[in-house]
Formats: sequence, structure tokens, C-alpha cells
Amino acid sequence: MTQDTADTGRVSRRKFLVASGAAGAAGLAGCSGTSGDGGSDGGSGDSGGSSGDGGSESSGDSGSGMDTSMLTAEGSSTVYPIANKGSSYWNSNPPESDGEYWGTNEEEGNTVPGWEELASNGAEGMRLADYFASLYGFEPSGEQATPPFATSIGLSHSGTGCQSVVDGLVDIGNSSGPITAELGWSQEKADEEVVDHVLGRDGQPVVVSSDIYSAGLTQLTAEQIRGIYQGEISNWSEVGGPDQDIYVIGRAEGSGTDTAFRLNMLGDAEAEMEVDTRFGQNQQVAQAVSQNDGAIAYMALAFTSDTVQPIGVEFEGTLYEPDRDAENTIFDSAYPLNRDLHQYTKITEDTPEGTDMREAAFMNMFLTDFGQQVFVEDNNYIPLPTSDIESEFAKLPDQA
Repeated sequence: MTQDTADTGRVSRRKFLVASGAAGAAGLAGCSGTSGDGGSDGGSGDSGGSSGDGGSESSGDSGSGMDTSMLTAEGSSTVYPIANKGSSYWNSNPPESDGEYWGTNEEEGNTVPGWEELASNGAEGMRLADYFASLYGFEPSGEQATPPFATSIGLSHSGTGCQSVVDGLVDIGNSSGPITAELGWSQEKADEEVVDHVLGRDGQPVVVSSDIYSAGLTQLTAEQIRGIYQGEISNWSEVGGPDQDIYVIGRAEGSGTDTAFRLNMLGDAEAEMEVDTRFGQNQQVAQAVSQNDGAIAYMALAFTSDTVQPIGVEFEGTLYEPDRDAENTIFDSAYPLNRDLHQYTKITEDTPEGTDMREAAFMNMFLTDFGQQVFVEDNNYIPLPTSDIESEFAKLPDQA
């Protein structure tokens, strides 16, 4: 399972290290809806500016004809931990010797996953953003906290991110649901308007509050979950739990998490649901589950914790467990609630291929072994298989 590294800046996945879930991801993604500050990453944040500052309408010139204006993105709170952590690393532009970012130490040398391949393609001795930007023709700055161009990640939800990139308000629209469902488009229209880049996957879990989990309810069938969310089941005793009313929590309509749940669990993005309350972002859902007894919700993997417990879900006789080492796991692409995490870019007259050099440089970083571990798996999401990474690289413009 390797990739061709010759003259591409791509890396093989044979050195992929399995990381434990990042319990701190919820803290990272709990920043405000404007530019993130890097949270627990220790990064320099997004170098100012909110995501709604004109996106691709702004201009910048490095003197070499390259557009060095700030790269802006906004949208899904599910994609946010990945994109914001990447933005924090990018804007810090740390040197190879910075162990906090690159995992170096005197005894072992550079321990970045795939570093050997990165170094062989020109990364050795370079700063992080300088390296990935140079693959697409940008001049390295050679300076801390001064990348060839800055990045800014805003936090809203998938529908807003999709609409914002279509309207030209941002360069990238982050979405945890397909744009066809978010905006009611046909696939033909989507193919004409945007390019769909996939960063990783989320094994969308169903979670319960700690009191319910501690009472022994650690799994449900898909039929039972449908019954709860369609108002047919209202007490935990009906599904083997304590005699207690179920507090049913949903995501806001228009969020990618809600769209994906309706599509994959209820069979229709417009399916009727009966919930006690809805929240716009995963952070709010996690807080509500942790603060209310008898709660159930659906959310992104990055936001689970000891007080927001993912449960096993049985589909047609197969139990998918919240354990990476289980035979059937919610961390596997076979799990029916598994979903792609999208970044959409807009097709325009200036960029008929749909992705400019800034967008390509930034996205390339996430498609390396380094990016898949540090930004995807370390945030408790699911890295892409090699075949999918090859497909995603094919969507990017040729490197310089």
C-alpha cells in the first residue's frame, strides 16, 4: 500500500502510525466562530481576520505573480478541528527542529510520520508552510509565523460553508455533508460549480449521557435509534435501559451532521424527526449531553468523552463498536454512519479547474502521512485509505 513519491511531494502510507483518539479535540474546536487561535496546539492561530472577508475576491502578490492573499475557509464544526489545527500549524510556519510541531528530539531525530519521504522531496531544512507552499510555486519566507500566505478558518455549519464558497465569500467551504444535500443541488450542478475535496472521514457516533451508559446501555439497534428519533420510543426502559424519559438531542437543520444522520440513519435528508432540542454545533451538543441525564445525540467523533459516551450500533445483525480494535468498528468505512469530510472550492473563470495554488498547497498538507495522522487521526477521525488519497491528489493542480 504505497504511493509513488517521484516528483509529487506525496508520501507513502506504509509508515502510518496508529494514534490514540484526541480527547482534547473538543477543546481545540471550542473556539469562537471567527478565526481559531490554535487551541491546545500551541500554534499561532489564524493570523487575524474572520473567514468572511471576501475570500477569493481579495488579492495579494508576492512579487512573483503568485496570489498570496489570505486563504479563508468556514463551515462545519465537524471539519473545524482538522482545518483549524492545520491552519494553526501553517500560520506558525515552524522549522524542522521544532519538536512541538514536528515531533523531533535529539535521540530519535525527526519522528514525523512519512518524514523520510517528505525530506526526499525537498522538505529537509525547511519550515512547514514554506515546504508545502513551495510545491506550488510560492517563495519560502524562512521566518517564524510568516508563511508564504496566511490562512483563516471560521466556524459555522456545513450549509453556511457551502453557500459561502458558492457566493465567493470564502475560498473553501467546509462541510460534513455533501453539498447536494446541503443546498438541494443535483450532482450535475455540483460538478459544474465546485470541486469536492475530501480530507478524512468521521464514523459518526450515536452517544448517550454517562448515567445511561453507566446503567448498562452501551448499544442500540438502528431500529431502536430510528424509533427514538421518530417519536415512537420515549423511555429508556423500552430499549433495555432504566425507567427514565429519553432526552432527545439533534443538530440544527442545515448542519452537515444532521443531514448525514438523516440520510444514513433515516434514509432521507428531509426525513421527519422528533427531538427535544437542537444545537448548531458539535461543541454545544457535547455540552448538552454531559449536562443532562437520560440524553441521546448524534455528533462527530472528535467530541466524544467520558461524559459523552459513544455506543455500539447494530445494523442488520452486525454490531459496530466504538473500539478501533473491534472486528466491526465505527472507525471503519463499512459502518453505515461513516461519512466523508469535505472541503469545497469554487470553479470560476480564473480557476476553471476549481482549485487555485493556495488551496492546493494547503490541502496537499492534509493528504500526506503527516497530515493524516496529526490533523485527522489525532483528532479522533478516520484517515483516508491510499486509493482515496490518490484520487484526492488527482483533483489538485500540477505542482510547480
